[in-house]
Amino acid sequence: MSIEILNESGTDLDVRRLSSLSRFVMDKLRVHPQAELCIKAVDEDTIALLNKQWMEKDGPTDVLAFPMDELRPGKVTEEPEEGVLGDLVLCPSVAERQGIEAGHGRDAEIELLTVHGILHLLGYDHAEPAEHQEMFGLQDKLLEEWRAPAAEAAQ
Repeated sequence: MSIEILNESGTDLDVRRLSSLSRFVMDKLRVHPQAELCIKAVDEDTIALLNKQWMEKDGPTDVLAFPMDELRPGKVTEEPEEGVLGDLVLCPSVAERQGIEAGHGRDAEIELLTVHGILHLLGYDHAEPAEHQEMFGLQDKLLEEWRAPAAEAAQ
């Protein structure tokens, strides 16, 4: 898997951990091992501009997902497709505010947004109640599995 992480946000970001999380999620969802993903962390002005340009919404947002080859999660019974998964644009300063509000901090929020964004790149959505339940359930499960080794090590 090719995972490129660009930090243009002006804030510290654990790019190794973000890369490891992305690889974990893509492996769990059986994304082709040659798939490509780019994650770019940006400031609020940049993400606000992208949000206006692509989503026709004003102001900064937390994450934007730009799918490329419309890859979907691989099923156990078939080979996953090769291609470019797409680009994620994250805004750490928005994530920091949301993480504080949620009571889990910036890094946990960035992890959540990364998983959320990858799921969007794979075609998941949350516009309808059933979609919301499926996507957020899978997001929570993936984060729980990702964080389990760290929780076990702390005990």
